[in-house]
Amino acid sequence: MGLTENIDKILSHLQSLSSFEMGRDDVNVLCTHGKITIWFGRQVPDVVVGQVLIGISNVDASSVHECDIVCPFEEIADYESHGYILVSYAKTDNGYRTTFNIPFSSKVALFHFAESISKELKVKNVKIDIYWTGDDVDIVLLYQKLSSINDWKPK
Repeated sequence: MGLTENIDKILSHLQSLSSFEMGRDDVNVLCTHGKITIWFGRQVPDVVVGQVLIGISNVDASSVHECDIVCPFEEIADYESHGYILVSYAKTDNGYRTTFNIPFSSKVALFHFAESISKELKVKNVKIDIYWTGDDVDIVLLYQKLSSINDWKPK
């Protein structure tokens, strides 16, 4: 069955995609209107992490991931130089608790984000939420973009 027939089969049973899950054994992507939740298993290759993030960026460049980082004050500017957008910060006992938005419109930010995910995967599985303006058409488009990844399938 071809990709178009597969998508037509999925959509023919639904009036609207309230959620759509796709991936492979080491990656799971759950799409809803407004949010994408991704689970990366520890064995996922770095290139697949990048392909997933870039695929999302290609479908909706206005997508964003929000992350909280505790760091020394001097490192805040380093994160900003990598394309992260500082939303808030507050002094804590361990440094500064910061909240950054990672815009998917910035390839520099995406590259740095992919690197940080890969580092974290050396220790544990990673689950992230991405906020987007995606609808049914965007979900199908994302599936089409990501289907070039080996063993990618609807779940």
